[in-house]
Amino acid sequence: MSATKDILLAQIRNGGTLTTGQRIKLCLMLSYPAILAQLSSVMMQYIDTSMVGHLGPAAGASIGLVSTCLWLMGGFGMAVTSGFSVQVAHRIGGNDFKGARDVLRQALVCVLGFSAVIGLLGAAVSQQLPVWLGGGPDIVADAGKYFLIMSLFMPAMILDWTCAAMLQASGNMKVPSILSVGMCLMDVLFNYLFIYKMEMGVVGAAIGSGLAEVITGVLMFSFLAFRSQELRLTQEKGSYRPTDTVVRKALDISGPMALQNLLLRGGYIAATVIVAPLGTVAIAANTFAITAESLCYMPGVGIADAATTLVGQSVGARRKDLANGFAWITAFLGMGIMGALAVLMFLFAPQMMGLLSPDASVIDLGARVLRIEAFAEPGYAAAMVIYGAFVGAGDTRWPSVMNFGSMWVVRIIPAIFITPIYGLVGFWVCMAVELTFRGSLFLIRLRRGTWLKGVV
Repeated sequence: MSATKDILLAQIRNGGTLTTGQRIKLCLMLSYPAILAQLSSVMMQYIDTSMVGHLGPAAGASIGLVSTCLWLMGGFGMAVTSGFSVQVAHRIGGNDFKGARDVLRQALVCVLGFSAVIGLLGAAVSQQLPVWLGGGPDIVADAGKYFLIMSLFMPAMILDWTCAAMLQASGNMKVPSILSVGMCLMDVLFNYLFIYKMEMGVVGAAIGSGLAEVITGVLMFSFLAFRSQELRLTQEKGSYRPTDTVVRKALDISGPMALQNLLLRGGYIAATVIVAPLGTVAIAANTFAITAESLCYMPGVGIADAATTLVGQSVGARRKDLANGFAWITAFLGMGIMGALAVLMFLFAPQMMGLLSPDASVIDLGARVLRIEAFAEPGYAAAMVIYGAFVGAGDTRWPSVMNFGSMWVVRIIPAIFITPIYGLVGFWVCMAVELTFRGSLFLIRLRRGTWLKGVV
């Protein structure tokens, strides 16, 4: 199967003809390893959250309180990574493998430097952050410790994401997927050791997850640097000094993504502030419901990764027709899979919450909001996968505006007024409406084709 995938990818680079069936086959071949990796990540989250959740609602709430801020930090890292990985995909699509390795070298320097800075900033504010977010006295201490430890592990996490993104840009979805599954297994073992055997609670969860990321990051980098057929850095000597051309292009791509991350993730932080006054049970139910929902949306993340790779290589090969075709195929694939999983989520919402918490009130509230969110999953899939396709084309400015505009205007502002009246259910209604609206926006932009007008 790997040989077939390589042949089809070579057809993109070399101007060969791909039938509709071959395009669909290639989308599936690149998507399924990424979906497997994301599903393994979901299982890791389920097991982690279940381990912490069985310590009591306060433990789960302490992690949930600061998780959105960790997403914000990670989002900046992913934005910087994309600025370079998209260039790698374009160069590989144009058969410029040496140029791709030059970009990779510069990416490693820039990304690691950036991740060190952002990790130190996170550590500096770790003790004050839970208070700023409105956490109660029963959770702020554990929340601060958890955020401190995860901030210190941030460079290892972003290295892992960067190496995975580079391998995916080359068309290699298998290795990142296998290593992601391995990371999940390590995370479970480490968390069991630190949370229960060493009785470290929330702090143990942070240490266990961080160590799993470190080991995975080292393995991912080792394969990328020494074994990747397309990107192996030992193929020739090259400079690691960032150049103006590559850095400026990276900024053009990642700049709008970073701004979007600030405003979009800022919306998630605002959501935490909106939910926090509802109490520990609501914070825990919200946290666990987000973890449960990831069973639906993580496959969409994997398909979006495949869309970025396929569109990126097609754009690098100057083949707009293929780029547009891959965008539509992956969008329908994501909507179909996430729609099917949403049906299962609606039917088994109480059981899914029961795996994460033994508290009856948390289970009941979490199941109610999950069933509301199930109706929004197809729209969420459209927004997620199509955004991945746009990133592959280097089109990030207007999609970023669409993302954060939808988040703040359609979700956050109404939620400020609705949540105090209808509680967590009201907040998730706002979320479901916004995700459906956002998906519609992305489908309209995809249909108009303006995202490809800047491609030469």
